[in-house]
Amino acid sequence: MIVYTKLPAVLLLEDGTVYHGKAAGKIGTTAGEICFNTGMTGYQEIFTDPSYFGQIMVTTHVHMGNYGIHPDEMESNNIKIAGLVCKNFSISYSRKKLGTSSIQAYCQDENVVGISDIDTRALVRHIRDKGAMNAIISSEILDIDVLKEKLFAVPSMEGLELSSHVSTKEPYCYGDENARLRVAVLDLGVKRNILRNFADRGIYAKVFPAKTMFEEMEKWKPNGYFISNGPGDPSSMLYAIDTVKKILAADKSLFGICLGHQILALANGIRTAKLFNGHRGLNHPVKNIMLDRCEVTSQNHGFGVVAEDVMKSDKVEVTHINLNDQSIEGIRIRGKKAFSVQYHPESSPGPHDSRYLFDDFVTSLIPKPIHLFPELVEGNKWIGFGETFIS
Repeated sequence: MIVYTKLPAVLLLEDGTVYHGKAAGKIGTTAGEICFNTGMTGYQEIFTDPSYFGQIMVTTHVHMGNYGIHPDEMESNNIKIAGLVCKNFSISYSRKKLGTSSIQAYCQDENVVGISDIDTRALVRHIRDKGAMNAIISSEILDIDVLKEKLFAVPSMEGLELSSHVSTKEPYCYGDENARLRVAVLDLGVKRNILRNFADRGIYAKVFPAKTMFEEMEKWKPNGYFISNGPGDPSSMLYAIDTVKKILAADKSLFGICLGHQILALANGIRTAKLFNGHRGLNHPVKNIMLDRCEVTSQNHGFGVVAEDVMKSDKVEVTHINLNDQSIEGIRIRGKKAFSVQYHPESSPGPHDSRYLFDDFVTSLIPKPIHLFPELVEGNKWIGFGETFIS
């Protein structure tokens, strides 16, 4: 039986700001870059998103754990956040679904150190104004001077290569092996719901470790390639940039999400840069400028592509922009079947406005000309590919 006692805990920011609260999860000490997510639900999916590896998560919604934890709602095999900061840490939960457990039991089992009873509204306002920075949480060390020494040793997120820490160690397959189309997934920290979206559209995916070379993936004879989301600084990932360059040179279909979007940009001479504050939440407005249509998106990134470089490029075309700050949210490569978005169309959690991008990718995989493949066509859509209509 899990016994939850509210022991004192402390949160120290890199700029010297201190917050006192109560221990949540495992008793211990943890550090990383602090960030905040504006979503009001989906905390378990957020905790298990590999893109958050090495980061302390501040949840802006007031209740954490109120509907419990369930194995079906994980985006990877375990919690990826480095630590948790929240207002109310609820050890009781409303759902009685079989297999559901408390957030306290979950965090203790996963060795996650957290702090609750913090004024998260004031904390988020502080981070918003001061920008991204490292932080440390402790429920075992309350001496601020000792914590300052430990925090000083924590490296900056800028320059860190982290995808190899969360990527699969061995290739594995996902979906129906008899599916008509195959996609090779370069796993930089892929979320499960991305793979589900592929399987729902009749795609058999093979997921490869982050540092797999193009030549090795090509032996599987995929119809196209997907470059996944993930953590860390994209400019440090020369191995992935080189792989994407080879995919483009071979004129293969390619789709990238989040970190994959940044890697595609870097492979085409576009720089990336650390954002003052990342975009994280379920409510970010983005405009598809190709369709003149807006969508509400799920986002999680601390780096972005440099807009000035994109505008000067004769190889890259902007497809989506962020309506909050006008940052680049989507690109496509001229003369290639390659495109990417900065946000998360698989949206787990989040709205489903952007799921059409998976359909667009499927369309790019279909062998041409169409009339040579009548077995793939029924009426005006591809058989087994949902709402992917022939254009």
